[in-house]
This record gives sequence, C-alpha cells and structure tokens, in this order.
Amino acid sequence: MKANVVIKDEVAHMYDSKWSLTFQRVIYMYSDGTSESGFRFIWRRPDGHLQAARGQARIPSRSILEELTQAAELKGWY
Repeated sequence: MKANVVIKDEVAHMYDSKWSLTFQRVIYMYSDGTSESGFRFIWRRPDGHLQAARGQARIPSRSILEELTQAAELKGWY
C-alpha cells in the first residue's frame, strides 16, 4: 500500500554542513483512503528537500534525539 505524508509541523537540528535532522509531526495518507497520525525523523538536505532513506534516518546521538523531542514538547505536540 502506498502512502503520502502530510507534514503538520517540524523541529530541526542544523549542522554546519547545512544538513538538518528533523523531527516531524505527520499524517500518513494511505492509498486505501485511511490515514494515521504520527511522528518521524528525516534528514533535510541543504537545498531544503527531504532525504528519503527507505524509512530510516540515522540519529547521531541521544542528546540530539532529546533536543528534538524537547523542542516538540515546547511547541505543544501531543
């Protein structure tokens, strides 16, 4: 089943290389007409496009993970 992803909000950790690791609040819209809300980590390239990686994003450290989840909490994500 195919899915399109609608990004509702995101927080990011920017790197000197201009890449950023983003934590996103999303809605997965499936080809069968159903949808699911959730979260994902994904890299954003210097040109602003997302870096698809077969559903995986390497998170460099636990401290970055905690930084992103805390930023999301401060924005009121549930």
